[in-house]
Amino acid sequence: MVLIIVVAVLALLAGLAANRFLRPRLVSEDDDAGMCVKDLVGPLLTLTVLLLAFVLVTANGSYGKAEVAARGEARAVDQIVETAEYAPAAQRAKIQADAVCYARAVREREWPAMADGKGSPAPSVWSTDLRQVFREAEGKPVFGMLVAADNKRSDEREERLTQATASIPGVILWFLLATLVITVMALGTCIPRRNNRGQIITLTVITALLTATLCIIRDVDRPFGGIIDIKPTAITEVQRQATRDFLAHHTPADLPCDNQGNRQSA
Repeated sequence: MVLIIVVAVLALLAGLAANRFLRPRLVSEDDDAGMCVKDLVGPLLTLTVLLLAFVLVTANGSYGKAEVAARGEARAVDQIVETAEYAPAAQRAKIQADAVCYARAVREREWPAMADGKGSPAPSVWSTDLRQVFREAEGKPVFGMLVAADNKRSDEREERLTQATASIPGVILWFLLATLVITVMALGTCIPRRNNRGQIITLTVITALLTATLCIIRDVDRPFGGIIDIKPTAITEVQRQATRDFLAHHTPADLPCDNQGNRQSA
């Protein structure tokens, strides 16, 4: 970090020194001639666009991973419910009930918390219960399949929670905002004072596009708490199917949790 700053400062000083002492010997034209402000704005605009594009790709990658993890977790929970059909009746009922409560806790408790980049302990209550029930089925053919599906669920949930936090540090967003401000101000400086309606419209459009890009980056970087957020569609569908399977042989009162995924008092 320090090396980069030192080299950049030395390069700036070397450029200014060359302009002051070397340029008069290399050119014969008037010393006032040379690059003007508008000649320097082009590279600045290009740099701003490249930075925004690079950060947007990074944020979009995090968004995609979060969506894949959410769907993968839902599939793993669905696999646990389906595999439970091969378990003894006592374990089957407990597994399906815990799966329903887990899905409820994820949808109602953890999903809203992820808007702030946080998780919830509510789903862990039911994943712990699942592992306790698995021990009762140890030694049976279904045991290995249940454990494999639960490991997949755990990995996908961990990935989902990881991607819920911002992947782009705040200092980078502030740097991008400062770069945007400098670029727009520099472009505004180069606009003619007269007959400038077309230039003003163009500057307004450029400003709107750069601002929209930065807003999209800010929104996509928080995949569970923005306008373009990931909905709990997959886990909701799994919860519906698991509830249907459980209620085929039991009543709603047999579920150990309420609609929010909280454990019912004994």
